[in-house]
Amino acid sequence: MHCPYCRHTDTKVLDSRVSDDGSAIRRRRRCEACEKRFTTVELMQLTVLKRSGATEPFNREKAISGVRKACKGRPVSEDDLACLGQTVEDTLRTEGAAEIPAHEVGLAILGPLRALDPVAYLRFASVYKAFSSADDFEDEIALLRMEQAAASVVERSASPVERSASVVEQSSSVVERSRDHATQPDAVPTG
Repeated sequence: MHCPYCRHTDTKVLDSRVSDDGSAIRRRRRCEACEKRFTTVELMQLTVLKRSGATEPFNREKAISGVRKACKGRPVSEDDLACLGQTVEDTLRTEGAAEIPAHEVGLAILGPLRALDPVAYLRFASVYKAFSSADDFEDEIALLRMEQAAASVVERSASPVERSASVVEQSSSVVERSRDHATQPDAVPTG
């Protein structure tokens, strides 16, 4: 390890800690020449096993380049794509395997992309899943609609609770007003 200050090659590890998720090791080091301290982070090298049998290191930018094409013309920012790339990499790292088949990378992309933009998801899925007819698109759209319907049912199920809480509040205020009215002496008309 070269010192980032003086480029000396002799450094001493002062402290090592494993990250909370276990995917990295943080090491605090001190240069033996200049005495300055610095931190290094060691990550497990993810390797992608391609269909041809060749392997290559996982490259987040390469993973989202296809997603970028699917998002062309859609309201998806570069920040959104960067977050998606981070999510995909985190998902692959949490699997704990050093070598990941290429199709697993595509599967890891599909979920976050579906949540990000359904149209971009359909574009990406059509290539990734090799859609061969309009029926494939219709099936995938039907799945998306079922997911959206399930999500709206969950949202609506919370609404009656909120509505009933509002009714209880209104009822209690009516009861309080009627109590106040009952305890006040009757107004006697003067005349």
